Amino acid sequence: MNPYSKSLKQNARTLRSNMTDAEQILWQKVRRKQMHGLQFYRQKPLLTHIVDFYCPKAKLVIELDGGQHYEPEQQKQDREREKQLEKLGLHIIRFTNREVLEEIERVMEVIWEVCASSNPSNPPLPT
Repeated sequence: MNPYSKSLKQNARTLRSNMTDAEQILWQKVRRKQMHGLQFYRQKPLLTHIVDFYCPKAKLVIELDGGQHYEPEQQKQDREREKQLEKLGLHIIRFTNREVLEEIERVMEVIWEVCASSNPSNPPLPT
């Protein structure tokens, strides 16, 4: 189990009940081990952050970015956050909200490729 600040638990619960449209769409695709039995968590506290989605078996963090992530200060914070998470051995992939809303099948393919490469025992994505 990865460490996290206990003070984030309530904020994570609040975020789970107020998900964006893009988060809701992706959650519908990965919840309940729908992706080849892999367990995903949403709005998961890790270290001093709350990540959008987390799959412990694949050591994968998925972040969905809205417009605020294009601001220079936010990009700097995102890079620092990624460095901290990578120190835990986690792989971080980012998608824009628009990608999820308009290209969900491609997004799912990318997620699966990353999961499969992190664990060779995972079956290939069906064609």
